[in-house]
Amino acid sequence: MQSITVTPSPANGIFAPLLGLALFAIASGYFMSLLPLALAGLSLPLGLSAWLASAYYTGLLGGALAAQKVISKMGHRRALALCLAVIFSCVVLMWQLPYTISWLALRFIAGAATAGVFIIVESWLLLVDDDKQRTSRLGIYMATLYAGNAFGQLLIEPFGISGSVPFLTVMVLLSLAILAPLLSRSNAPTQTQHQTLSFKAFSTLSKPAIIGCIVSGLILGPIYGLMPSYLSSLSVWGNNVGKLMACLVLGGMLIQPLSSYLSARFSKTLLQAMMASIGVLAAIAVVLAKSWLGLSVALFILGASTFSLYPIAISQACVNAQSDNIVAITEFMLISYSIGSIVGPLIADFSAVWGRQLPLYLAAILASTSLYMLLVAVKEKDGRGHLPPTFGI
Repeated sequence: MQSITVTPSPANGIFAPLLGLALFAIASGYFMSLLPLALAGLSLPLGLSAWLASAYYTGLLGGALAAQKVISKMGHRRALALCLAVIFSCVVLMWQLPYTISWLALRFIAGAATAGVFIIVESWLLLVDDDKQRTSRLGIYMATLYAGNAFGQLLIEPFGISGSVPFLTVMVLLSLAILAPLLSRSNAPTQTQHQTLSFKAFSTLSKPAIIGCIVSGLILGPIYGLMPSYLSSLSVWGNNVGKLMACLVLGGMLIQPLSSYLSARFSKTLLQAMMASIGVLAAIAVVLAKSWLGLSVALFILGASTFSLYPIAISQACVNAQSDNIVAITEFMLISYSIGSIVGPLIADFSAVWGRQLPLYLAAILASTSLYMLLVAVKEKDGRGHLPPTFGI
């Protein structure tokens, strides 16, 4: 696998990628919740939502495999604009071609372009030599992403889920996102040369970091793809899907500063175990909630616990990593996330056939993750007397 060698510099501006990411996240948050809710109005089968999510994340996997080459040829700034333009085109075509096959194909393409957005922005921000600065920047990145997603959920009520207005709204937001990296004067990372990075090198990455990314996909894929439909099926609160989804994503946003602080100071493996354990309790609370406030709080905590797994895993994988390997590492971790995201919605949707609710699926995955992380942490501590660098600060 090829890796891109870049010259990290304190002058690498973060305004342009963050602005583009924020606008993209708002559009994406609205659009991902819109799709499962708009199926009935477009005479599309309701069961398509799980397949749309899996098609999207399959594209995410394919895009992750090609992202380095795009960055290599175009640089971070132009590559980001290109990926956003591809996503814009997919939204336009989905608006004009509301058919099952075309939507599946376009969601696959959009997923591939989204992988480019994530890898470009992540590597742009992480290309610094200081691990604590990387953790801080990653926290800003995740907070921006989740804040945008949360705000996007709130657009469901004012702009609706039917007609042309939702698609036009998403297109306007994506147009502004494309302009952000093109018009901003922020410096992008300077590309200098290429080198080959073997797959064997990835065997040295922290296994809990890789597992954390896979589990994040198993969790977030169904949350984005199926949670709006699940909440809509709750007759009492079905009309407040946007607000409830915003609560969930808002929890993921607000936890980021605390997650970054703890990730830089404590064992990242134990931190993942703790977050997964909290997520189990929150998922069960979602099922047992008897009031709107109770459900909102449960979703908030569920978002805080589940949305923190990916950034913790990423920072764990990047501990002591050389700057010229950052792009390759973020790419590999996104591939791991994508694998989980592809199968997650299908497993969760299949479990619903047998009467298992989506929150119970989430609880089962999180409980298994918590147990695994605890066993690994104990094993490492017993074997060496302390947690090694890739498992701690």
